[in-house]
Amino acid sequence: MAMLDGKVALVTGGSSGIGRATALALAAEGARVVVAGRRMHELEETVALVSAAGGTAVACKANVAERADVERMVAFTVEHHGALDIAFNNAGIEGTPFVPLAEYSDETFDEVIATNLKGLFLCMKYELPHLLASKGAIVNMASVAGLNGGRVGAGYYASKHGVVGLTRSAAVEYADKGVRINAVAPGVIRTAMADRAFLHSESITALVTSRHPMGRLGFPEEVANAVVWLCSPSASFTTGHVLPIDGGMLVP
Repeated sequence: MAMLDGKVALVTGGSSGIGRATALALAAEGARVVVAGRRMHELEETVALVSAAGGTAVACKANVAERADVERMVAFTVEHHGALDIAFNNAGIEGTPFVPLAEYSDETFDEVIATNLKGLFLCMKYELPHLLASKGAIVNMASVAGLNGGRVGAGYYASKHGVVGLTRSAAVEYADKGVRINAVAPGVIRTAMADRAFLHSESITALVTSRHPMGRLGFPEEVANAVVWLCSPSASFTTGHVLPIDGGMLVP
């Protein structure tokens, strides 16, 4: 039997990259997946890939920065499948251009916080009542940027530090109620977001790669596999953990 056979999983930011890879990985382990995001055409592409691989998925258009969208997204999941067992709160934006804090615009900061942190808070707020009923699991998308500091991108660093704090706080609150809450903290993963932020020139790509002791960047499937494990019974005594998937980047 697959590890997640019959479970219902919600994946935000499921239209591409890590979200798409995780939807595929969860479905491969038997979960019925709802993929959510702002771009319906790309969500439908994810659904088609899951279906082609023999899995079950449906799409739900939603912007996690909008409370009404989040409430509707969670309600859609429960109405469609009758339960919610797993939530991968993955939706996020990088907030470009990356500039020093004194040059960082109020609008960009607000947008990044609204999606990466407030949006994740809203997701957990509406997911938790259903996860309490199913004794389910949440995995949040943090980043190595939530565990260290760095030059430029103040909004992104702040949002991901917030995700780490929110994850740990919620994990303690719900640990004795049967809901496990963890986060993953990837290094630089080969996604469209990384392409926009880092991989648009050979020199920047080389610099970013050199910061990973393994000598390469990560792949979405490597993050997806960690998310599946954190959602599975194999991680039954793991909560409040922020798991780096970073090729050694955070090693002192």
